[in-house]
Amino acid sequence: MKDLEDWAAVQKVYKSTKSKRATAELLGISRNTVRKLLELSAPPVYQRTQYSSKLDSYKEQIYTWRCEPYCFNGTRIFRELRKRGYEGSIGPVYRLLRRMDEDVGSHVNSKATIRHESPPGDQAQFDWAEYDCCMDGIYRKVYCFAMILAASRKKAVCFSYKADADAIYEAIQELFDELGGTTLELLIDNPKALVLENNPKSEDEIRYNPHALMLAKHLGIELNACPCYWPRKKGKIERPFHYIEEQFIKGTSFASMEDLNRRGKTFVDEWCNEEHTTTKRIPNQHYLLEEKQTLGTLPTHHLYQAKMQQRIVSSDSFVSFGGNKYSVPIKYACKNVYVRLIYGFRLQIYDKEEHLIEAVEVSTQKGNILANPEHYEAIAPRTATSIPQIRRDFTDTFKHGSKYLDAAGRKFEQPTHHARKILELLQLYDAETLDKAIAVSIAENCMDIKNFRLMLKDYNAGIRTLDTTSLVNNSSEGNTDSLTRNCEYYENLAQEVQHGANDI
Repeated sequence: MKDLEDWAAVQKVYKSTKSKRATAELLGISRNTVRKLLELSAPPVYQRTQYSSKLDSYKEQIYTWRCEPYCFNGTRIFRELRKRGYEGSIGPVYRLLRRMDEDVGSHVNSKATIRHESPPGDQAQFDWAEYDCCMDGIYRKVYCFAMILAASRKKAVCFSYKADADAIYEAIQELFDELGGTTLELLIDNPKALVLENNPKSEDEIRYNPHALMLAKHLGIELNACPCYWPRKKGKIERPFHYIEEQFIKGTSFASMEDLNRRGKTFVDEWCNEEHTTTKRIPNQHYLLEEKQTLGTLPTHHLYQAKMQQRIVSSDSFVSFGGNKYSVPIKYACKNVYVRLIYGFRLQIYDKEEHLIEAVEVSTQKGNILANPEHYEAIAPRTATSIPQIRRDFTDTFKHGSKYLDAAGRKFEQPTHHARKILELLQLYDAETLDKAIAVSIAENCMDIKNFRLMLKDYNAGIRTLDTTSLVNNSSEGNTDSLTRNCEYYENLAQEVQHGANDI
């Protein structure tokens, strides 16, 4: 069937050409089409061909089964029709039932929803989604836990390798911490970690998981499980997951889970500084002006379901977990500590009073030793103990360092012993002052650490100065012999050592 434009074109062209052949050639259509369109006195109207259905003879019976007192569902009606000789498939049955439901009484579409806007501080919504994330070059499955304040639309997120009960309970508490307080109710989905039974066809109360009820009491909130298979009930938290995936997760690589969490929280906070399309307000501003002061007080600590595991810290201050070693401050060496794994990647280490020592990200491989140099500052040497390193540090720090080591090497058996003691004085004096003192000690041939300290003591008392101009000049005139030892010195020293060994 040709449309209205073809009919109008044929009518117009034929009036000027007065020829069906010419009209057909100009419009690029057949003469038969031109003839049929000219015979129509009115524009063509599409009329759908009506076909009979195998259900036509059963419609009255289907109406009966669908209404009271039967109220059969589509599958039951299909089974009954098969018994009565229906040879078609179940698809036409469901299509007919949908048309019937729309025509029966004051039927309302199943997707129809009343928008509910909660007052500030009343409600928060919690849920999570699963993403495939590029973690250190490898795609891994991660879970994004999210919470939103229903009034201001301020959001908070955290990421986990697991979505078990421990992760869910920890995420709820962590997200409330980030939002700065608790709401009167928390709207949740129906995982077994939170809800044991929620039957919409029953008048019984919703059965919550006892651990979830303990968590709710700990936080001072009430749990509110949304109806099963009804995500629109918590639409405020459902919508952000798609945005997070499209605008943040896709095409982004992360070095670690801690990196993912840090960047994810920054992304969501920046997103909360943009105008919300529904409220036409900026969530962070709305939160600060109206909702923050209505939130409840947070508990002083988190509630955990799983018990902590005990570990003994090694003498070199390492805790073993999962085939790897993680350092703790040296004061915990050889003591008992407790560990707990959160989100499948964050290892929390506690002392015997259950005070958090630190939280570290566990290694994905085994056999690693992860040490933090800050944990050993209490026993770390102030200066290097290796002789080559002492020489490098001394010459790099002081301009006269190389000259001192050369002169002291001709006078002392262990010149680096005195050099190391001088390096330790950097905690009391600046490098320039010590460098001047080194020059004086070389000129006066008083390079041992005892005389060096006495010189600095006189300098502090104002008895002397560290002016090296005249001293350095004098030291270059005929004093080199006094600094040069004869080889007999070492021969005599070797003989004394040998005699002492014989006496023993």
